[in-house]
Amino acid sequence: MTGRRLVAVAAVAAAVLTVPAPARAKVVCQSVAQAKPVVSGVPLEDRMYDPKRLAPFATGAGIRVAVIDSGVDATHPQLRGHVSQGADFLHGERSGRQDCNGHGTAVASIIGAVPADGTGFQGLAPEAVIVPVRISEQQEIDGKAVGDRGTPAQFAEAIDWAAGQGRADVINLSLVMTDDNDAVRRAVARAVARGVVVVAAAGNKAQSGNPTPFPAQYDGVIGVGAITPEGVRAPFSQRGDYVDIVAMGAPVTAAGLVGGHDSVQGTSFSAPFVAATAALIKQRFPTISPLGVERRLTATADPAPGGGPRSPDYGFGALNPYRALTANLAPAAGPAPPPEVVDLNDPAAAALEARRDRSRDQALIFAGVGIGLVLLLGVVAAVVRQGRRRGWRPAAGGHTD
Repeated sequence: MTGRRLVAVAAVAAAVLTVPAPARAKVVCQSVAQAKPVVSGVPLEDRMYDPKRLAPFATGAGIRVAVIDSGVDATHPQLRGHVSQGADFLHGERSGRQDCNGHGTAVASIIGAVPADGTGFQGLAPEAVIVPVRISEQQEIDGKAVGDRGTPAQFAEAIDWAAGQGRADVINLSLVMTDDNDAVRRAVARAVARGVVVVAAAGNKAQSGNPTPFPAQYDGVIGVGAITPEGVRAPFSQRGDYVDIVAMGAPVTAAGLVGGHDSVQGTSFSAPFVAATAALIKQRFPTISPLGVERRLTATADPAPGGGPRSPDYGFGALNPYRALTANLAPAAGPAPPPEVVDLNDPAAAALEARRDRSRDQALIFAGVGIGLVLLLGVVAAVVRQGRRRGWRPAAGGHTD
């Protein structure tokens, strides 16, 4: 397959989970992958996001990022030793550390590929632990869905596993459903409630109906669109109120199966830049909430073309990992405190009221004393004036011998 064909395939790589399909008990990849050529230079996105500049602040150390996708090839030289035991809800392979089409491996590498000799490519969070969860191998090739995919129920189960047993701090979902699903919605809500940051691709169908993408549409999910090297929305990147932020995605460099690198494009590959940055934020600010991570990402985003606080094409703007790690944000505005209500039946409230009464009484006493002193001083002053006028002689009166 030529390099051009590889790019064309990756351009629309997004799992579709709307049609149930039975899971298989055994994994047999239809073809044996061959290592791709190694990219010797520094890819544009690595120059833009500059993971080496981010390293003094955070590297992802101690943070677990679940990649719910097609599995992850744990043998790739830049991922080896950084992919934990995962889960397989598609074939039951158990570890999730096998990938038949390369989609999940590419996503994982954008997040956590370690530096290596002979290439300038690396992930933004190279010390993060990748937690592989296989749920779909389906891609669209020449407009047709090809490959196995899990059911929405299995997808929901995979999210629950990642947030629970998988101990994920961040979940990357480079998967798109075209229909809402209650089970998936509830699973996402449970993950967010547990403090997990959920990042999802916005989808690649802007030119073919722009259908609402799920899970990107769900509350609490950070929806990610794709931009080109020129900083404008990629033509395929979907647009809508589900886009919170945009990142490089047309094209980018990613790890291929077995070894080497591919050139890929799609919102599938924009989302992991944001997920990696979320991992860095979680390391640098350990107590931050998912909402806090989203606020930090969006508040520090670079302005998008056209300006304005938010747009359906770019969300709040373009990802800026350095600012997300270093900016001092103003405290989030909260609701005004309610007026104090004193319950006189409460002993503490009663004691407070008694202290107030004593304070009022003491103030009245001090005021009375003050007024008395003022009057006394006035009388003394009048006596002194009278005495001076008389030369301090007694007042006129009757004589006695």
